[in-house]
Amino acid sequence: MRTLLKNVHNLHNNEWTNLIVEGKTIKGFTSEEPAVDRIIDGEGRVVVPGFVDVHIHLREPGAEAKETIETGTNAAARGGFTTVCAMPNTRPVPDSEENLKALQEKIRTKASVRVLPYASITTRQLGQELTDMLVLKKQGAFAFTDDGVGVQSAGMMLEAMKLAASLNMAVVAHCEDNSLIQDGVMHKGERNKELGLPGIPSICESVQIARDVLLAEATGCHYHVCHVSTKESVRVIRDAKRAGIPVTAEVTPHHLLLTEDDIPGDNAMFKMNPPLRAQEDQLALIEGLEDGTIDFIATDHAPHTQEEKEGGFFNAPFGIVGLETAFSLLYTYFVKKGRWTLQQLVDWMSYKPARVFGLPFGTLFEGAPADLVLLDLEATRKINTQEFASKGKNTPFDGWNITGMPVLTMVDGEVIWKGVEAHETTTHS
Repeated sequence: MRTLLKNVHNLHNNEWTNLIVEGKTIKGFTSEEPAVDRIIDGEGRVVVPGFVDVHIHLREPGAEAKETIETGTNAAARGGFTTVCAMPNTRPVPDSEENLKALQEKIRTKASVRVLPYASITTRQLGQELTDMLVLKKQGAFAFTDDGVGVQSAGMMLEAMKLAASLNMAVVAHCEDNSLIQDGVMHKGERNKELGLPGIPSICESVQIARDVLLAEATGCHYHVCHVSTKESVRVIRDAKRAGIPVTAEVTPHHLLLTEDDIPGDNAMFKMNPPLRAQEDQLALIEGLEDGTIDFIATDHAPHTQEEKEGGFFNAPFGIVGLETAFSLLYTYFVKKGRWTLQQLVDWMSYKPARVFGLPFGTLFEGAPADLVLLDLEATRKINTQEFASKGKNTPFDGWNITGMPVLTMVDGEVIWKGVEAHETTTHS
């Protein structure tokens, strides 16, 4: 199949041009209109590499009431994501060759975008016994993580990093010292006192990052920090990078956009882990992203049922969805307001996560995989959770006005999602 995306805005050189896709790869940009099998009129919209999200939860197997591989990847496509990495806190956990193979078969038959599955660091994510990382790597594990729980033992994490380093694999960490959680349900600051809710202190996250970067230095392991949320964490990561330690980090859209002050009351749509922090933390996260301390953006898409989220902060699970709103929210509140350029945002959502993990995505150069998104930067809408492809409707952004959104998503040269705004013609040339 030979496809022509005509009349698109190439962000790389700021020109209106045509893009040729042949099979699963990009052939390049041209001013010509060669013979093709299919024409898609971009109508002057911006074409960018498909977004890459290395931190999402698809819930399948084990919690299909919250999300499935099908609904989660449909949500990803609608949000412009062409590659997503699925966390292993499923049931069963992908902690063995058998479990990972079964998960990959589900992905093969149900996913609409590329899904790269994590394997767990420890058996059943219990922090007590290392998985057979060599076998899991051979079976196609993307990286190793016990996301959802922090590895509590420094000795266990040291052994994990040694083994992962020997296999040239990354250890990806949800950082949380259980001895410091103190039964908290939101950030320990001012707002939790006003609401009478127990708080989670910032050091709960930062002390484990501080431990782990030293272990990464000792082992040479690529250590990646999930969803950084505190100013102390940013400082530790910045110092570690200056010391030459192989550490990378991500931040979520909700930690960039919201603080504890935005929590209106005992509303679990604002309950996530790590929690929404103080304004000084938010500012440190933005600065850290802009100066390269934090490498890129990831959504931590975490769907739950409506019933679960009606339980308030004490009873509801942590987590919000984010795949379908990430680009539009960040474009509206950072690019449109002049803080970032569109190129910066696209890089943080595509090129940089791909480069950090050595993935061949995130570019539109000749020979690259034909993973791309058409963006309508003029379109405006109000976020309506009832329109989500995801089963999860749990977001604090419901009703927010946004500008700019994906209208067509292509993976390996195939259009896997398009809005009513996208126009496609099949030719017989």
